[in-house]
Amino acid sequence: MRSSLPKMLHPVCGRPMVAWPILAAREAGAGHVAAIVSPTHDLSPGLPEGVETVVQPEPDGTGGALRAAIDQIRDADTVVVLSGDHPVVSSAAIAELLAAHRDADAGATVMTAVLEEPGSYGRVIRDPDSGDLARIVEAKGGEGDATPEQLEIREVNTGAYAFAAAPLADALGRIGNDNGQGEYYIGDALPLIRDSGRRVLAQVTEDVGVMMGVNTRAELAIAEAESRRRILEAHMLDGVTIVDPSSTWVDADVEIAADARIEPGSSLRGRTTVGAGSTVGPLSTLIDARLGEGVDAPHSYLVECAVADGCRIGPYAYLRPGTELAAGAKAGSFVEIKNSKIGEGAKVPHLSYVGDAEVGAGSNLGAGTVTANYDGFRKHRTVIGDQVRIGVDTMLIAPVQVGDKAYTGAGAVVKDDVPEGALAVSDNDQRNIEGYADEKAGRMREEDEE
Repeated sequence: MRSSLPKMLHPVCGRPMVAWPILAAREAGAGHVAAIVSPTHDLSPGLPEGVETVVQPEPDGTGGALRAAIDQIRDADTVVVLSGDHPVVSSAAIAELLAAHRDADAGATVMTAVLEEPGSYGRVIRDPDSGDLARIVEAKGGEGDATPEQLEIREVNTGAYAFAAAPLADALGRIGNDNGQGEYYIGDALPLIRDSGRRVLAQVTEDVGVMMGVNTRAELAIAEAESRRRILEAHMLDGVTIVDPSSTWVDADVEIAADARIEPGSSLRGRTTVGAGSTVGPLSTLIDARLGEGVDAPHSYLVECAVADGCRIGPYAYLRPGTELAAGAKAGSFVEIKNSKIGEGAKVPHLSYVGDAEVGAGSNLGAGTVTANYDGFRKHRTVIGDQVRIGVDTMLIAPVQVGDKAYTGAGAVVKDDVPEGALAVSDNDQRNIEGYADEKAGRMREEDEE
């Protein structure tokens, strides 16, 4: 990956890569999940809650990883093995693997796939009589690898397995690592399980996503594109209108209610939620934002904020962390709001900055309103009451309070509290300088002549 970040912590649609197969396994019914990790890489930031970590002391192969978890295997009934760098594996594919395994009372079941271009994947050799799996042969061109005839086989090993725990534990104690690599391989346990009298099945999956392993940034992009496609398809099947899926990004943990509409060029990330009947975009970005029902948010950027039912946002609004809009409120064009509460039906229509403030119900802030919240040392709050009318270009120097139903005049600089129902104005008498344009033009000519 050419990255300081461990490969399996790279995000796929907003979720660490390693979390995808874990959550898929849980959805398929896994009761206990253990992540087998290297001692040199801390994957704990990407592991869902309740996942046990098992350290593989040496990088001694896939079989070595299972040998490191032998205590967990002995305590289990059925063991499913998945690769942490295959994020596109689905819970449905895992459930199908488990169903086939249990229905046959097999000792081991290998998830396989049939590919048009099987490439270097290990080929599945089936017993000609029973159809069960006889062995898996590597296709990398080394000694003992697949013959030219075997390379014609299109059924390959996906790297996902289901095992009966007791036969697996016994086989892991008997596999060797005298293969020239000094590594133990899961595949070497399969013939031992078969020789013990248990069936070893090959169960074909139609979900080719299980083959999408990630080792490079290019493969990461492919896996993310497929994950995004599946996420969008699931939302559309649940009643969400996504106008142009090719230009829409929705993270895995985003929740969108039926009858919401996502316009082109929009990105919904983190744990964003969108209520029924809301329209996001076009060209809006929501990060950990919560939108109620019937919200309209075109061309806007919303981060860690809460927007109640019926609000209007943008275009070109920026709602920063800690912002809360009550029902029916408006944050209009070129408005920035940070760590503030905007009351029910209140309006900040355009060209304003509201930071560290509380705006009461039904109030209206004229164009160019600014809450000056920072004195160079500390942040202070501005409190604006209900039904207040703030005139255009008003500067509110926090800490300051404006009482209910009060007014401010255009261009007012408000440094002191405004009583309820009062009008606050600033002394700013207009003075006209006659002939100023001609005088300035004369000065410019003189400078040019010099």
